[in-house]
Amino acid sequence: MNNYRTAFINGIILDGTRDMVPVKDKVIIVEDKKIVSIEDKSSANLSDCRVVDLGGKYILPGLINLHAHLPGTGKPTKKPMNLELICKLLSSNPLGQRIGKGMVASNAKNALMAGVTTIRSLGGIADFDSAVRDDIKNGKLIGPRIITANSAITVKGGHMANTFAYVASSKEEVVELVDKIAKTKPDLIKLMITGGVMDTNELGLPGMLLMPAEYIKTACDRAHSYGYKVAAHVQGYDGVIAALENGVDTIEHGASPDDKMLDLFNKKGAAQVVTLSPAIPYVQRFQNMSNLSEVAVENSTVIIKGMVELAKECLKNKIPVGIGTDSSCTYVTQYGFWREIVHFVNYCGVSNSFALHTATLINAQIAGIDKITGSIEVGKMADMIVVENNPLEDLSALQNVSMVVFEGNLFIDPKVKKIPEVETVLDEHMA
Repeated sequence: MNNYRTAFINGIILDGTRDMVPVKDKVIIVEDKKIVSIEDKSSANLSDCRVVDLGGKYILPGLINLHAHLPGTGKPTKKPMNLELICKLLSSNPLGQRIGKGMVASNAKNALMAGVTTIRSLGGIADFDSAVRDDIKNGKLIGPRIITANSAITVKGGHMANTFAYVASSKEEVVELVDKIAKTKPDLIKLMITGGVMDTNELGLPGMLLMPAEYIKTACDRAHSYGYKVAAHVQGYDGVIAALENGVDTIEHGASPDDKMLDLFNKKGAAQVVTLSPAIPYVQRFQNMSNLSEVAVENSTVIIKGMVELAKECLKNKIPVGIGTDSSCTYVTQYGFWREIVHFVNYCGVSNSFALHTATLINAQIAGIDKITGSIEVGKMADMIVVENNPLEDLSALQNVSMVVFEGNLFIDPKVKKIPEVETVLDEHMA
């Protein structure tokens, strides 16, 4: 398709900008992966174009999921999995690596078919993410734009130790691990600075600070020397302060703020990425949830409260806030990003329009790709999705995508592989 011009006609455009309104009677012309013009329908010359008639449907920028883990599906399990053993088996031999990369590729394609044209994967197995990213770029696989950290860095006993993260026991090892990850050609570096909901048995204390400040600074300095930004898993106040003071660029999740924290966000030019989807199953006490404990329920409530309070204060203070799913957590699928957009409205009190703006252009800005994608604009990549109904009126319109356009390539009536038991539970409990 990329060798000729394609004209999208009879679509209602939502361009992804903050003040977007439905725009009719325009033609979007795409050539060589990019949007080359947006013209009045009455005067557009379509003689040299392949014409795609959208039949009055809504066309908007492809969605951008700022926080995911591509190896997993989000399917609940009846018994606890030995994730450390699974990751070791997948990464230690050629057959395991082939299987692992196949899982990442399948999950990435499923995300694309659901309308996510860019996915930021923040902690995976070895270099599987970047290998799949490159195969997509080279046309060997179908999938979205992948921005990846590959494996993250944590500490002994830290979040995702020996699974999606390498373990550092000294500043010297931190440097070695940043160098090791850099050799896999990631797009950024990920740190696991605090614990998470499942890392503590202590009520009311999720997200305890585990990574020493000097490790954080060492990692950030080394990463920045390569030109990489640093994202950090942080779910506690002390962790956010330590992360911001020592060079972290994006706070993934967050904690209840005070003036000191907000001042640091502003001074450092940092952003928050909200991920509500993983905690909601615990807070709402989904039935069938594996190993659901009272401590996990209460600590998830603390996590959501902190994330939401920080997001609201950041938005008030013009600090960038993005959204992501943390997909691969239980009940958080790679194809369910639309639910996170709805949660952002319901929990953080933003409008449908602002939530959609966040899921497209603001997320692109935080990821540093807003000159490439994030809005329907001349000169940007033709990353677009088509839906039947107006998502400004009802965001659930995003769950049924009738067309995906990624870098100019059309996927008509894309097929999403859904997990029925997950969809049944989520539909029942959708906030």
